[in-house]
Amino acid sequence: MVTSILVGMQWGDEGKGKIIDLIAEKYDYIIRFNGGNNAGHTIKVGDKKFGLHLIPSGIFYPEKNKIIGNGVVIDPEVLLKEIKEIEQAGYSLKNLFISDRAHIILPWHKELDGVSVAASIGTTKRGIGPSYSDKCSRNTAIRIVDLFDENKLKEQLEIISKLKEKTIGIYEKSSQFNTKEIFNNLIDFRKKIESKIKNTSYLINEAINSGKNVLLEGAQGSLLDIDHGTFPYVTSSNVISGAACTGAGIPPTKINRIIGITKAYTTRVGTGPFPTELNNKEGELLREKGNEFGTTTGRPRRCGWLDLVVLKYTCMLNGATELVITKIDVLDGFEEIKVCTHYEIDGKQIDRFISSGLEKVTPVYKTFKGWGNLSKEDWEKIKESKKLPKEMNDYLKFIEKETKTKISMLSFGPEREETIIF
Repeated sequence: MVTSILVGMQWGDEGKGKIIDLIAEKYDYIIRFNGGNNAGHTIKVGDKKFGLHLIPSGIFYPEKNKIIGNGVVIDPEVLLKEIKEIEQAGYSLKNLFISDRAHIILPWHKELDGVSVAASIGTTKRGIGPSYSDKCSRNTAIRIVDLFDENKLKEQLEIISKLKEKTIGIYEKSSQFNTKEIFNNLIDFRKKIESKIKNTSYLINEAINSGKNVLLEGAQGSLLDIDHGTFPYVTSSNVISGAACTGAGIPPTKINRIIGITKAYTTRVGTGPFPTELNNKEGELLREKGNEFGTTTGRPRRCGWLDLVVLKYTCMLNGATELVITKIDVLDGFEEIKVCTHYEIDGKQIDRFISSGLEKVTPVYKTFKGWGNLSKEDWEKIKESKKLPKEMNDYLKFIEKETKTKISMLSFGPEREETIIF
């Protein structure tokens, strides 16, 4: 029996979707435990590419059980659209279940995301932050389970909509919400997903107790964690491995494998400090070769060298038992490859991630010799023999040594098969 958490170790976009899709075959349950449709996992199945935003990435194994946990905030329109697209592609969603405790993103959440100060810190403007705010305030939130008491729901919508109209008015934007239409849409949504709504905490714990293998799938990356990331340029939920327990409703004593995913370099979307960012031809080359554009927004990602100060910090936070390195092939052809080992600030070198002032640090690099250009055939030979070029091996062994974490997989392309498992 294995209960695993898979979590991003940087600022998101580490390639979690592909790895989840790859290893999902070994699990009976795949669970999404945090975030909303502000996150996206790109998965390539055959010649088709899918961008998933709410449904767990193991969806392409129809016999597996997929769960959207209580820690997720759900936009009904987005979820229904995603369900339709997957079913039209020929995949069954019979085994998809949705927590009755998950919170719902409503029209005023999206409006607030567009007019409030949140818009200045890189939000995707999809209503995720305001939805989590209402969840914490308790009296202005709607959960999936609330859709079953229609009379109470009508009353709630009337009260909340008036409050939100006043709040939005503070930002000099007049809004009026049609609560009857919102109510009808929510009831229609409930009817379409009713067979999938469960108290998923029981479902997951019973699966673990009966010896099933369970995979908890994280969204975003550790440095976007609301508590431990580069605040305020973070997401609105907890992202690190500990959040899997609260976002799915299981105790930490059930977890026995934590898979951390990192790119072979570093990227970030939106605003916020990024010590190893390359605003030069090397950064442009990383973006071009890595096709670094957001799954959810299409925004170009900022690119830079691997930051080991970050990686050591996130390995510690998550208790990573292993590392998966993705997009190692993007570094093909670089004559030199750099890794940030320390930060310099106020004339002193530090090797610990800091809570503020990150924009003031200067990265201190160790330089590695590149391994040249590798063809597809070269990569296939490397996969078969598991013998890496010396320069690549030196690079990866240094990462293992510094993070004190074993590298278990190496991804060199978007296909399932383009992965070396050690």
